[in-house]
Amino acid sequence: MEGQYVTIHGLNITHSPIGAPAMSINKLFPALLECFGIVLCGYVAGRSDIINVGQVKGLGSFVSCFALPALLFKNMVQLQFEHVVWSFLWSVLIAKVCVFLLVCVLTLLVANPESKFSKAGLFAIFATQSNDFALGYPIVDALYRSSHPEYVQYIYLVAPVSLMLLNPVGFALCEIQRLRQTNDRSYSKLHVICTVILQVLKNPIVFMVIVGIVSHFLFGGHVPVLLAEFVDGLAGSFGATALFYLGLSMVGQMGKLTRTTGVSLILLITAKLLVMPLMCKDMVELLDAGNSSSVNHSSLSDYAFLYGVFPTAPSVAIYAAQYNMELEVVTSGMVISTFLSAPIMYVSAWLLTIPWLEATSLVAELQDVSFNISIVSLIALVWTLAVMLLSKKFKRLPHMFATNLFLAQLLVCVSMILWKFVLKQGKVPGQVLTFTLLYGSLYSTYMWTGLLAFALTLMGRNENLKVKPVVFIIFGWGIPFLTVGGLLMIGQRMNDNTDSAFFYGKGQIVCTVIVLGCSIVLSGLSLLSLSRGAQEEQNYQALDQNSMTGTADDVRHPQPESQNSSELDQTNTNTAVGCSEPMPDMIVGHLNDSPVPSAGMFLSEASSSRHVQEERQIARHVLLCLLLIVSMLANLSSCLWWLFNADPGRLYLELQFFCAVANYGQGFVSFGIFGLDEHLIILPFKKRLATLCGFGQDESLDSDAVPEEIRLTCTQFVRYHKDQCVQDIVRNRGGSSESLTGPVGESFL
Repeated sequence: MEGQYVTIHGLNITHSPIGAPAMSINKLFPALLECFGIVLCGYVAGRSDIINVGQVKGLGSFVSCFALPALLFKNMVQLQFEHVVWSFLWSVLIAKVCVFLLVCVLTLLVANPESKFSKAGLFAIFATQSNDFALGYPIVDALYRSSHPEYVQYIYLVAPVSLMLLNPVGFALCEIQRLRQTNDRSYSKLHVICTVILQVLKNPIVFMVIVGIVSHFLFGGHVPVLLAEFVDGLAGSFGATALFYLGLSMVGQMGKLTRTTGVSLILLITAKLLVMPLMCKDMVELLDAGNSSSVNHSSLSDYAFLYGVFPTAPSVAIYAAQYNMELEVVTSGMVISTFLSAPIMYVSAWLLTIPWLEATSLVAELQDVSFNISIVSLIALVWTLAVMLLSKKFKRLPHMFATNLFLAQLLVCVSMILWKFVLKQGKVPGQVLTFTLLYGSLYSTYMWTGLLAFALTLMGRNENLKVKPVVFIIFGWGIPFLTVGGLLMIGQRMNDNTDSAFFYGKGQIVCTVIVLGCSIVLSGLSLLSLSRGAQEEQNYQALDQNSMTGTADDVRHPQPESQNSSELDQTNTNTAVGCSEPMPDMIVGHLNDSPVPSAGMFLSEASSSRHVQEERQIARHVLLCLLLIVSMLANLSSCLWWLFNADPGRLYLELQFFCAVANYGQGFVSFGIFGLDEHLIILPFKKRLATLCGFGQDESLDSDAVPEEIRLTCTQFVRYHKDQCVQDIVRNRGGSSESLTGPVGESFL
């Protein structure tokens, strides 16, 4: 490497640093570990019932009504308006307005007319309201504390203004949807306006920002001495408490993910994590071009992009729950966007820093990024594989193939970690063996993505997979390692190269292109076929439902009173027997107030519940395949770029950083989709611990004989759904209400 060139993958790529880095990039990884580590602690505490629902509400009230207002008041009083670049503020606000209108208009055009207003309002809020204070503040503070400490104050200006300008429009659309659905004539347009204004004024962020700005001019930019210690104490408690509460709020949200919400989720997350940062960066570059120096202008545009990547705030899920609209999409999207934002922020920060780095440090920084990502991904994959093994899902299809994919991802992370230590030793045999394991596993992740999508298509046509699973296993592991073996025999090792992506030169790039091309084609065609099959099945189910409507009406004829008690006893008997089968989604059949007229209808609801559970599994596998296909497309683009360009340019360097995170961070995606909402690790561990400590003697001696999944399902019913079930049966069996005073729910055990 000399002068303005950096040598990577055997090519001299032009690279001219534009100045000293504006971001302290080395502090980003510790800051992300701190933030998401606390979030994970909150999630574990909520999943293991260490903190119950009432305590979660209390903690949320403290964060939103005490800690956050104190933090806002302190920073608004101390805000230095003379250092604010107002063009940056207007640029971000205009970008938010553009994204809000884009999502809102597109939703109104394509959504179902019966619910298009609520979807437009909530989806637009989802795409524009960021988690500025809990996640955004510590990351911005870590990156810009030493170079641009004034950047933190923009968070306190952008967040409340967007809440006062954009959220009222979303609330108005939700109120319009409620107005269209209600028959109450007193529910007028004036009521809608008053409700929206009240929603805005009740927001503690808006209220305290106004109070803070007024106090800024009253107190001369300083918090009064009498209030300083009190405000500092409350404001200092916000950081960790808010992150912990964020983890608590994620518990159980992924359970609402279904196949029908998949498309909406992908589009919303794309709008929030891709369109929003690009729009913010473009607006700053357009509106701030003549107001700052070139260095400050580039730094502000980079900061705007990073600000746009902040994930959706949990308050959007609260809005969806208040209106009881689009809860499945919003809550699942909040969880996915939060976990996806960590690698996206990490990659974005590195990509934005590359133009500022010296050429001599780029290759070393690329190796460090791969090493750091591998460590985090390894931890996530250990958890995900433990979930698969302890829940015994690996014995079922398609989870068996997904487990093989996770195992290949685990080997990739282990190999990458070993690669760094093997390079320091300088022993060629160790490097070759580690390279074989690394790229054999990496190619295997590509192959298993295509095979998993192909298996989903075959299972969509026939529940019993005609092809033996051992055939998939042979292809999934055999072809990648045979490819690497052929590369070792035919290819030529680069003696002076320490980059695993170019250890065998051009031959390695060609092999990667072939494997990636085959996997992408197989995955794309399989998912396309699966989508067509799902559409045909949906049309068939709609026709079948119309046919069943008349049958259900026919059987709803009055019966003699003497038959009521016998039919009820038969229903209870069937229900008690039905608990011998695992029904983890029994919540679907009891959240509404619909009557339960007969045992046949009850069994029909149970069948529908099992179908929903199966649908969720397919939806998660499809989502996993789609995300991995995106990473494979990035890798394929990188390889083709290298093959057909003598000097790929600086964008190629940025693409290499993205590909490193995509390859070694696959486990993070797998953990986000399959590692959450699984109670088969934490709750059994808590039960064993309670038994060892002497708190579990009151349980029946036969409880260990019942499978864990069935026991937890029955416990869930008794705790959350028994009372509602009793009320439904009493309402529909008026003559037999006396027989229901006993413990009906306990009969399921």
